[in-house]
Amino acid sequence: MDISTMERTRIIPVVVLDDAADAVPLARALVAGGLPLIEVTFRTAAAADSIAAIAAEVPDAVPGAGTVINTAQVEAARRAGAQFLVSPGILPSVVQAAAAAELPIFPGATSATEIMTALDLGLDVVKFFPAEIAGGVKAIKALSGPFPQVRFIPTGGVNEANLTAYLGLSSVVAVGGTWMVGKPLVRAKAWDQITSLAAQAVSEAQSA
Repeated sequence: MDISTMERTRIIPVVVLDDAADAVPLARALVAGGLPLIEVTFRTAAAADSIAAIAAEVPDAVPGAGTVINTAQVEAARRAGAQFLVSPGILPSVVQAAAAAELPIFPGATSATEIMTALDLGLDVVKFFPAEIAGGVKAIKALSGPFPQVRFIPTGGVNEANLTAYLGLSSVVAVGGTWMVGKPLVRAKAWDQITSLAAQAVSEAQSA
Protein backbone atom coordinates (compact mmCIF):
# COMPACT_ATOMS: atom_id res chain seq x y z
CA MET A 1 0.00 0.00 0.00
CA ASP A 2 1.21 3.47 -0.91
CA ILE A 3 0.83 5.78 2.08
CA SER A 4 -0.16 8.56 -0.34
CA THR A 5 -3.66 7.02 -0.41
CA MET A 6 -3.86 7.55 3.34
CA GLU A 7 -2.55 11.10 2.98
CA ARG A 8 -5.21 11.82 0.38
CA THR A 9 -8.30 10.35 2.04
CA ARG A 10 -7.13 10.96 5.64
CA ILE A 11 -9.75 8.60 7.09
CA ILE A 12 -9.59 4.85 7.66
CA PRO A 13 -12.94 3.20 8.43
CA VAL A 14 -12.46 0.61 11.18
CA VAL A 15 -14.81 -2.27 10.43
CA VAL A 16 -15.97 -5.14 12.64
CA LEU A 17 -17.72 -7.79 10.56
CA ASP A 18 -19.59 -10.74 12.01
CA ASP A 19 -20.60 -12.03 8.58
CA ALA A 20 -18.21 -12.12 5.63
CA ALA A 21 -21.22 -11.81 3.29
CA ASP A 22 -21.42 -8.15 4.30
CA ALA A 23 -17.82 -7.41 3.35
CA VAL A 24 -18.21 -6.73 -0.37
CA PRO A 25 -21.34 -4.51 -0.24
CA LEU A 26 -19.83 -2.60 2.67
CA ALA A 27 -16.54 -2.08 0.84
CA ARG A 28 -18.38 -0.92 -2.28
CA ALA A 29 -20.39 1.53 -0.18
CA LEU A 30 -17.24 2.97 1.38
CA VAL A 31 -15.43 3.24 -1.95
CA ALA A 32 -18.46 5.02 -3.42
CA GLY A 33 -18.23 7.51 -0.57
CA GLY A 34 -14.54 8.15 -1.20
CA LEU A 35 -13.00 5.91 1.47
CA PRO A 36 -11.04 3.10 -0.21
CA LEU A 37 -8.86 2.22 2.80
CA ILE A 38 -10.74 -0.29 4.93
CA GLU A 39 -9.40 -1.73 8.18
CA VAL A 40 -11.13 -5.03 8.91
CA THR A 41 -10.41 -5.95 12.50
CA PHE A 42 -9.41 -9.42 13.64
CA ARG A 43 -11.96 -9.22 16.45
CA THR A 44 -14.25 -11.74 14.75
CA ALA A 45 -13.89 -15.09 13.03
CA ALA A 46 -15.13 -13.51 9.79
CA ALA A 47 -12.15 -11.15 9.43
CA ALA A 48 -9.90 -13.17 7.12
CA ASP A 49 -12.74 -14.22 4.82
CA SER A 50 -13.98 -10.62 4.73
CA ILE A 51 -10.58 -9.31 3.70
CA ALA A 52 -10.26 -12.02 1.05
CA ALA A 53 -13.68 -11.17 -0.39
CA ILE A 54 -12.89 -7.45 -0.57
CA ALA A 55 -9.50 -8.12 -2.14
CA ALA A 56 -11.05 -10.37 -4.77
CA GLU A 57 -14.20 -8.45 -5.62
CA VAL A 58 -13.65 -4.73 -4.93
CA PRO A 59 -10.62 -3.69 -6.95
CA ASP A 60 -10.81 -0.04 -5.92
CA ALA A 61 -10.68 -0.91 -2.22
CA VAL A 62 -7.49 -1.18 -0.18
CA PRO A 63 -8.26 -3.77 2.51
CA GLY A 64 -6.17 -3.97 5.64
CA ALA A 65 -6.22 -6.06 8.79
CA GLY A 66 -6.73 -4.44 12.18
CA THR A 67 -6.31 -5.66 15.76
CA VAL A 68 -3.33 -7.73 14.62
CA ILE A 69 -1.77 -8.93 17.87
CA ASN A 70 0.34 -11.96 16.92
CA THR A 71 2.40 -13.38 14.09
CA ALA A 72 -0.25 -15.96 13.14
CA GLN A 73 -2.64 -13.10 12.35
CA VAL A 74 0.05 -11.42 10.25
CA GLU A 75 0.25 -14.56 8.13
CA ALA A 76 -3.54 -14.94 7.98
CA ALA A 77 -3.87 -11.33 6.84
CA ARG A 78 -1.19 -11.79 4.19
CA ARG A 79 -2.89 -14.91 2.82
CA ALA A 80 -6.24 -13.12 2.74
CA GLY A 81 -4.84 -10.27 0.66
CA ALA A 82 -4.52 -7.50 3.23
CA GLN A 83 -2.44 -4.58 1.98
CA PHE A 84 -1.64 -3.10 5.38
CA LEU A 85 -1.76 -4.06 9.05
CA VAL A 86 -2.81 -2.15 12.16
CA SER A 87 -2.06 -3.24 15.72
CA PRO A 88 -3.40 -1.83 19.01
CA GLY A 89 0.08 -2.02 20.56
CA ILE A 90 3.68 -2.52 19.57
CA LEU A 91 5.30 -5.95 19.67
CA PRO A 92 8.65 -6.45 17.91
CA SER A 93 7.80 -9.98 16.75
CA VAL A 94 4.64 -8.74 15.03
CA VAL A 95 6.45 -5.81 13.40
CA GLN A 96 9.21 -8.12 12.19
CA ALA A 97 6.67 -10.62 10.81
CA ALA A 98 4.97 -7.79 8.92
CA ALA A 99 8.31 -6.73 7.46
CA ALA A 100 9.00 -10.31 6.38
CA ALA A 101 5.58 -10.39 4.72
CA GLU A 102 6.35 -7.04 3.04
CA LEU A 103 3.26 -5.48 4.59
CA PRO A 104 3.26 -1.97 6.09
CA ILE A 105 2.23 -2.03 9.73
CA PHE A 106 1.00 0.76 11.98
CA PRO A 107 1.39 -0.34 15.60
CA GLY A 108 -0.20 1.40 18.55
CA ALA A 109 2.06 3.82 20.42
CA THR A 110 0.89 6.40 22.95
CA SER A 111 3.98 6.92 25.10
CA ALA A 112 7.51 8.16 24.50
CA THR A 113 8.88 4.68 25.17
CA GLU A 114 6.53 3.04 22.68
CA ILE A 115 7.35 5.64 20.04
CA MET A 116 11.07 5.09 20.61
CA THR A 117 10.47 1.36 20.19
CA ALA A 118 8.69 2.02 16.89
CA LEU A 119 11.54 4.19 15.67
CA ASP A 120 14.05 1.53 16.70
CA LEU A 121 12.09 -0.95 14.56
CA GLY A 122 12.27 1.40 11.58
CA LEU A 123 8.74 2.81 11.77
CA ASP A 124 7.77 6.46 11.74
CA VAL A 125 3.97 6.20 11.39
CA VAL A 126 2.09 4.81 14.40
CA LYS A 127 -1.46 4.33 15.54
CA PHE A 128 -2.34 6.52 18.52
CA PHE A 129 -4.80 4.32 20.42
CA PRO A 130 -7.06 4.74 22.28
CA ALA A 131 -6.79 8.35 21.19
CA GLU A 132 -9.26 10.16 23.41
CA ILE A 133 -8.44 8.16 26.55
CA ALA A 134 -4.70 8.59 25.93
CA GLY A 135 -4.94 12.38 25.89
CA GLY A 136 -6.23 13.15 22.43
CA VAL A 137 -5.08 16.23 20.54
CA LYS A 138 -3.10 17.63 23.47
CA ALA A 139 -1.11 14.42 23.90
CA ILE A 140 -0.26 14.21 20.21
CA LYS A 141 0.90 17.83 20.24
CA ALA A 142 3.11 17.12 23.25
CA LEU A 143 4.63 13.99 21.73
CA SER A 144 5.28 15.73 18.42
CA GLY A 145 7.78 17.99 20.19
CA PRO A 146 10.46 15.37 20.94
CA PHE A 147 9.43 13.23 17.94
CA PRO A 148 8.94 15.61 14.98
CA GLN A 149 9.68 12.79 12.53
CA VAL A 150 6.73 10.68 13.72
CA ARG A 151 3.27 10.78 12.19
CA PHE A 152 0.16 9.56 13.95
CA ILE A 153 -3.09 7.78 13.11
CA PRO A 154 -5.35 8.57 16.08
CA THR A 155 -8.06 5.97 16.58
CA GLY A 156 -10.46 5.37 19.43
CA GLY A 157 -12.99 8.02 20.26
CA VAL A 158 -12.47 9.86 16.99
CA ASN A 159 -15.78 10.91 15.46
CA GLU A 160 -17.45 13.56 13.34
CA ALA A 161 -17.37 16.02 16.26
CA ASN A 162 -13.59 15.99 16.80
CA LEU A 163 -12.41 14.83 13.37
CA THR A 164 -11.17 18.22 12.21
CA ALA A 165 -9.34 18.89 15.50
CA TYR A 166 -7.21 15.80 14.92
CA LEU A 167 -6.73 16.35 11.21
CA GLY A 168 -5.71 19.94 11.88
CA LEU A 169 -2.48 18.65 13.43
CA SER A 170 0.41 18.51 10.97
CA SER A 171 1.67 15.32 12.63
CA VAL A 172 -1.59 13.46 11.95
CA VAL A 173 -1.55 11.63 8.63
CA ALA A 174 -5.05 10.14 9.00
CA VAL A 175 -7.60 9.07 11.59
CA GLY A 176 -9.33 5.77 12.16
CA GLY A 177 -13.00 5.71 13.02
CA THR A 178 -16.18 3.67 13.18
CA TRP A 179 -18.93 6.27 13.01
CA MET A 180 -19.66 5.64 9.32
CA VAL A 181 -19.57 1.84 9.70
CA GLY A 182 -21.22 1.19 13.06
CA LYS A 183 -22.59 -2.30 13.70
CA PRO A 184 -26.25 -1.17 13.56
CA LEU A 185 -25.67 0.25 10.07
CA VAL A 186 -24.00 -2.94 8.89
CA ARG A 187 -26.67 -5.18 10.43
CA ALA A 188 -29.34 -3.09 8.70
CA LYS A 189 -27.37 -3.31 5.45
CA ALA A 190 -27.73 0.45 5.18
CA TRP A 191 -25.22 0.70 2.36
CA ASP A 192 -26.55 3.97 0.94
CA GLN A 193 -26.40 5.58 4.38
CA ILE A 194 -22.84 4.35 4.84
CA THR A 195 -21.89 5.88 1.48
CA SER A 196 -23.46 9.17 2.55
CA LEU A 197 -21.66 9.18 5.91
CA ALA A 198 -18.37 8.33 4.20
CA ALA A 199 -18.77 11.16 1.70
CA GLN A 200 -19.60 13.58 4.50
CA ALA A 201 -16.50 12.49 6.41
CA VAL A 202 -14.33 13.00 3.33
CA SER A 203 -15.75 16.49 2.87
CA GLU A 204 -15.01 17.38 6.48
CA ALA A 205 -11.52 15.95 6.24
CA GLN A 206 -10.73 18.04 3.18
CA SER A 207 -11.72 21.19 5.05
CA ALA A 208 -9.48 20.45 8.04
